[in-house]
Amino acid sequence: MDIERYLAAIDELCSRPFPAEHGRSDVGLAGPGYFIAELATSHGARTADAVERTGTAEDFHDVQEAISEQLNSRWGRQQPPWGMLTLRVRIDRGEAIPEPWNTSSHVVDQLNVWQADGSGRWVAVGVADREDDEIRLLAIVTETAQP
Repeated sequence: MDIERYLAAIDELCSRPFPAEHGRSDVGLAGPGYFIAELATSHGARTADAVERTGTAEDFHDVQEAISEQLNSRWGRQQPPWGMLTLRVRIDRGEAIPEPWNTSSHVVDQLNVWQADGSGRWVAVGVADREDDEIRLLAIVTETAQP
């Protein structure tokens, strides 16, 4: 996995205009005020045995941490990782959670989050490994602060 390429993708998303409508984009999901970019996918780990899937997930979490170290150097030490369980409970109780936090809470257990200097945007990096699906390294860029 290429950390520099992922950082370049995050930089590009921090300067790119957001789409007017919700839907798929060239990077993943996007909509007014947000991008949820798939930086990398496991390509088949969803059908792999449990040991292989666990190893793949650990590799993705290691890459998440390497990206986080670079972003910490750039924008300062992040807040503690943000757990998504509270958002899922709030959603289950009927509370409306804005995008991209609603969608990300269903696929990621925790996010590392920064406010990008100069852009006014929030950047989050996480690993979507909660489902029996491809494991995905996600970068979220949004103008919407954490709820």
